[in-house]
Amino acid sequence: MSLVALSFLPIVIPFALFLGGWYLGREKTQCVAHKASRLSFVLLIIFLSTFPISYFFTDAWQSSTLIRHTALNQIMLGLVTVMGWVLISFSRNYMAGQANLNRYYRWLMFTLASVAITVTTNHLVIFWFGWLGISLSLNNLLTFYADRPRAILAAHKKFMLARVAELSLFSAFALLYQQYDSLYINTIINTAVAQSNAGFALQWQEQVAACLIALAALIKCAQLPFHGWLIQVVESPTTVSALLHAGVINLGGYLLLLFTPVVAQSSVAVWLLLIIAGLSTLASALIMTTRISVKVRLAWSTCAQMGLMLLEFALGLYELVLLHLLAHSFYKAYSFLNSGNAVNDAIRLRLSSAAKNNTQFSDSNKAVVPNAQTWLIALGLSTTCVVIIRTLFGFEGAFSAWWLFALALTVLIVQWRTCEHSRSVVYTFIMGTLLCVVYATLKYAMHFVLPNYSMHTVEAFSPADIWAMVLFSLLFILSALLHYQVRWPAIRHLSIALFAGLYLDEWLTRLVLKFWPVTLPARAKEQHHAVNANQPSPKP
Repeated sequence: MSLVALSFLPIVIPFALFLGGWYLGREKTQCVAHKASRLSFVLLIIFLSTFPISYFFTDAWQSSTLIRHTALNQIMLGLVTVMGWVLISFSRNYMAGQANLNRYYRWLMFTLASVAITVTTNHLVIFWFGWLGISLSLNNLLTFYADRPRAILAAHKKFMLARVAELSLFSAFALLYQQYDSLYINTIINTAVAQSNAGFALQWQEQVAACLIALAALIKCAQLPFHGWLIQVVESPTTVSALLHAGVINLGGYLLLLFTPVVAQSSVAVWLLLIIAGLSTLASALIMTTRISVKVRLAWSTCAQMGLMLLEFALGLYELVLLHLLAHSFYKAYSFLNSGNAVNDAIRLRLSSAAKNNTQFSDSNKAVVPNAQTWLIALGLSTTCVVIIRTLFGFEGAFSAWWLFALALTVLIVQWRTCEHSRSVVYTFIMGTLLCVVYATLKYAMHFVLPNYSMHTVEAFSPADIWAMVLFSLLFILSALLHYQVRWPAIRHLSIALFAGLYLDEWLTRLVLKFWPVTLPARAKEQHHAVNANQPSPKP
């Protein structure tokens, strides 16, 4: 078999997933999980065995009519394949004994197949139908427990928002077709790059299409105020939450990376991402600190991380977008699948905290509050590490991403300096430098995966860069105050508002229910009345 023929084998993956879902959906036996697990493992072996060939031989057939076979598409297909194998394998024990297992595996594999088709196609129509298939298949997974009112309400809101995103994407594709007279993605991208290099500005059709693509990405990534459904779908099975957070919601970032030559040239689309995604990152990260439930904290974390990913795109940091997308996928898949160990982790944390409550902690029975000198030393060390590494690696462009890394490193250094066994300044500086080197190396490695687009470069300390730095600084300051100075009246009021989610989801829920009401299952109410009827009435 020739190398070119071998490189086509990964295209079997989406079709095998679709046919497997159709077949398993008709099965009524208990061996559905075993068959699904075997199929996912075979597909994983196919991808791993052909990935080197596909990766290094992409140029020979990159301009295929229906298949866009670049490094980015190969990586995304690998992500889908690996996640599918992990989730299906995990489901064998997690979903054992559940009713309607055939329906669960059918829609799980249909969702994976739709994602695989979306990330491999080179045709606008197929891309849109794949995007639609993801939403429709996932909606059946979100309503797997049809007797849970919150799950039904969340799925209903997502269903409506998904239709808005799909309508935006359909309109954008229609405008792109009108402007470029082609339905092939590679033709549109190559033409946009050529026009940009020749100095031609975008026409109004391209400007509107860019804004619509940005809007579709914002809705797909559950940015405020379109976030409420993401917080409430934790009522679905944990594997569905892992699939949603690790392999579906981040497709907004892939959409932007795919159409970078069009979106990046539109200043309106870029600032739309800067403002909405930036504010979503700030609000979601702060709200997350007020949550107790593990899955709800993870949901708010996803909203914040997706906002940061879109903000990185608007800053022209495309390699960080891909790195963020991949890292977030694996981290969230692990976090959700490991959420069942939250009780054990909480017990270990409580025991370790009790052991540390000696001498310096026993007087006030409170955590040590770092003073201004500690914060300034930590900020100075982290900023020095970041500036040195950025200069050595020769990175240019926006400084805000490095500023965010410096602030995160500052928090880590403060925790090191205020723990029971405080680290020395030399150790702290060395570890901080090492973390910066790892971050810079990963960032540099992503340059070899993505094309080098030069039509949108954000200079350091430009208005967009300053906007991002202000947001990151606010997040740093408010997070520290919420953690260490929660007794201040103003901070207490802020904490209450954050605990309510800034009341952003309430008005959207009312609007959705007013436009399209939904009948929620009455099981919870019936159980409540049944319990009250069985209880003896209080004596007079």
